[in-house]
Amino acid sequence: MLASEEIAKIFELGKGSNSIELKLSVPSSGHSATIKSLKLDPVEAQPRQAFFFDTPKLELLEAGVVVRARRFQGGRADTVVKLRPVDPAMMDAELRRSASFKIEVDVMPGGFVCSASFKGACTGREVLDVTSGTEPLSPLFSKEQRAFLAAHAPAGINLDSLAVLGPTFLLRSKYQPKDFDHMVTVEMWLYPDGSRILEISTKSLPEAAFQVAAEFRNYLAKCGIPVSAAQETKTRSALEFFRKRLASEPAAV
Repeated sequence: MLASEEIAKIFELGKGSNSIELKLSVPSSGHSATIKSLKLDPVEAQPRQAFFFDTPKLELLEAGVVVRARRFQGGRADTVVKLRPVDPAMMDAELRRSASFKIEVDVMPGGFVCSASFKGACTGREVLDVTSGTEPLSPLFSKEQRAFLAAHAPAGINLDSLAVLGPTFLLRSKYQPKDFDHMVTVEMWLYPDGSRILEISTKSLPEAAFQVAAEFRNYLAKCGIPVSAAQETKTRSALEFFRKRLASEPAAV
């Protein structure tokens, strides 16, 4: 449960945001039951592959910056430079006019965070060339994305010197329930060691967020999905996993 002052803060952040995303991560012990109760068909889920880029010490993450590329079916891909937490009132007005830039509040049981994301498009082949080391990283991101990163990353961090952390394979399903008036997204993140994160989410316009949150909670309750479990974040979990793997690799001679 969120305290009254936290609810007031979400309301204030929402005024300057494009949307609010309500998220819930499900404990691993409940994954099978959750998939069954939501009547999901894994065969129909969209496969994705996510790569993160950071220093071996995760200096970008600790500064609140995330750099990511994703591959989709059909040779498509996208990139993002994300900053969190942010105050929407402090974001540059010209930047906010870009169709590639958005501000969103993520709300989960026990917490929330407001983030700013600058998205870009590329091809799956370009992502593979970068992550295999045959092409530099910086051209994968637009000039505007690079400027946004430079404005918020710790001094001295070079985009082309960042380590590749990944890939993480995930399955994504988006559907419209019969008894909930909003689209629901389910993502299963699969790690090489067999561990998994299952997240359920829905989006809302800021002005309708609290009504949608109540309806979403009721929908989850009808599905038998608890909303009180400790939450896991997909991005930090992925970065920490691959940071440890990177640290265990022998140094290049």
